[in-house]
Amino acid sequence: MDTLTRMRAFIDVVEAEGFSAAARKVGRSKALLSKYVRELEDELGALLLNRTTRQFSLTETGHTYYQRAVEIVREIDTLSEAVRETSGDIKGRIKLSASRTFADAPIGRALIDFATAHPDIVLDIQLDDRFVDLVEEGFDLAIRITRLDDSSLIARRLAPFSLPLCAAPALIEKVGRPEHPRDLQHLPCIVDTNGRFRHNWPFREADGTVFTVPVSARIEVNSPLAVRSAAVAGLGFAFQPDFIAAPEIAAGRLVTVLDGHITDGAGIYAVYPHRRYLPAKVRALVDFLAQWLKENCSAEDRW
Repeated sequence: MDTLTRMRAFIDVVEAEGFSAAARKVGRSKALLSKYVRELEDELGALLLNRTTRQFSLTETGHTYYQRAVEIVREIDTLSEAVRETSGDIKGRIKLSASRTFADAPIGRALIDFATAHPDIVLDIQLDDRFVDLVEEGFDLAIRITRLDDSSLIARRLAPFSLPLCAAPALIEKVGRPEHPRDLQHLPCIVDTNGRFRHNWPFREADGTVFTVPVSARIEVNSPLAVRSAAVAGLGFAFQPDFIAAPEIAAGRLVTVLDGHITDGAGIYAVYPHRRYLPAKVRALVDFLAQWLKENCSAEDRW
């Protein structure tokens, strides 16, 4: 049995957080994975995992080994992908991080369409509204909806998006339409706790000056869909991604306010680590998403 196979087994167990979960994920027996990891420890002469009856934890040596092993295996896989690319084969597993905002919106359909078009690809999609560490956690790619600041990553802007401030017509009739962002300090608001600004909302003046307004939240929730529902119910003013708010705006259940004060520059990005070789499968997914968004999210009829 070669070291690379044992190394892969160890990585699978760590990332699945257990032998049983790893066995289900990769289609091998728990006993076989345990055997591979034990043989790897014997080969190295070091304990990588602390095992108990119900759980395990990485030793300090195991943590160090895992970080380097992920890099080595990824380099081997990406090199193989680069060689196979000449044959045009798009196959293998893509470990992808995306926010629930992306997956729950109509644009999440893009991932389903990609999987349909590429039956030899396994999409391992992990939905999380936090910013995962792509290198540390072994992701091939992340879809991020944000203003991108991290220069340690390679990013491709797939599409722009805006973040309009919305409210139900009934709420505006009841409390009035804000004429300036500072009016929001005295009006009911809804805060999406996934956002980086939370209770300090950013706006800009006509001259481009950016400033923040502190708001009090009547509802705080970590779901853009829940924020939308609360806004439609008339419970407050709320920032929402345009692809979440668009159906309700089109139906007249929400209207936008303070349009001239909304900041811009955000986008939908495909983000991946710096690598010597970008696997053909990852490049294919990024190209597919860019084209899908271009075709399905035109400037005239967004989302």
